[in-house]
Amino acid sequence: MSFAAPHLLFLLVLVPLAALAYLAHDRMRDRRAAAWATPALLPNMVERPPAVRRHLPFALLLIGVALLLVGFARPKTKHTVKQNEATVVVVLDVSGSMAATDAQPSRIAQAKAIAYALTRDLPKGYRMAVETFSDHSDVVAPPTNDLTRVRAAIAAAHTGPQGTALAQAVFHAVQVALTVPDEKAGKKPPAAIVVISDGGATAGRVTPQQAASRAANAHVPVYSVLVGTPNGVVHQSLQGGFTEQIEVPSQPVTLQFFARQTGGRFADSPEGFDLRAVYAGLGSRSGTRRATVEISAAAAGGGIAFMLAGAGLSGLWFRRFA
Repeated sequence: MSFAAPHLLFLLVLVPLAALAYLAHDRMRDRRAAAWATPALLPNMVERPPAVRRHLPFALLLIGVALLLVGFARPKTKHTVKQNEATVVVVLDVSGSMAATDAQPSRIAQAKAIAYALTRDLPKGYRMAVETFSDHSDVVAPPTNDLTRVRAAIAAAHTGPQGTALAQAVFHAVQVALTVPDEKAGKKPPAAIVVISDGGATAGRVTPQQAASRAANAHVPVYSVLVGTPNGVVHQSLQGGFTEQIEVPSQPVTLQFFARQTGGRFADSPEGFDLRAVYAGLGSRSGTRRATVEISAAAAGGGIAFMLAGAGLSGLWFRRFA
């Protein structure tokens, strides 16, 4: 225990001085009584209360005063508290295949709904980032506690005609997670990646093995959610008013691979995604830290309680309420 104002502890010397003054006064009272009558006759003249009743109220009063004085010195103590810091990087697929409507109302709409759900249940103190990807990756919301900014980034996400650089997006997401500053002494806060995609990889220079290795070495698990079905189709407008129909079946293999290699989980549908597992995993890795807490209020409250107890006993035993 330490004190913010330790010099005020010198006031505690008043407590034993008050106790000595009380004892001296009690003895003086006995001597004055003996001067007016024979000491042997005093017990028959005045009923003397037991020693406990005579001295306990004043002892409680002194304890209360001592605790109040300790409170004035602003005591502080250290205790172990659970860390409440972590980072969740949402990786949102906005490639052309995400415009398919085999998942109602569309794959991209389902993906954005999952991302919104993650923001609703984000534990206090956690950061969230949003990365969108097609044939390249963009961090549309860096790690932040500002969920309004995160939701705005999710709302603005839209599909384009580009391909899918899935592995490169995961590799980049690990780098985003590791940019979070270490605010406390020791290791960086834990992080997790949530990839929401219809799978497949048609672009990018990073292989799934490279991306998974990067995430595993950084201790960043990848949770993957598959949207879409094997029957997905997108329609692309061509010159001359023609429309091309392109089959875009969902492909879970790469998403499964990321989850398996990094210690995350794979969900084969939005309904099968348990976002609580993401936060539970982060919470189990958050660890603890030593925090300093001022306990002045507790000391002062205890002091007042002792003083009231002393006053109450004095009134009850010696009828001083009337």
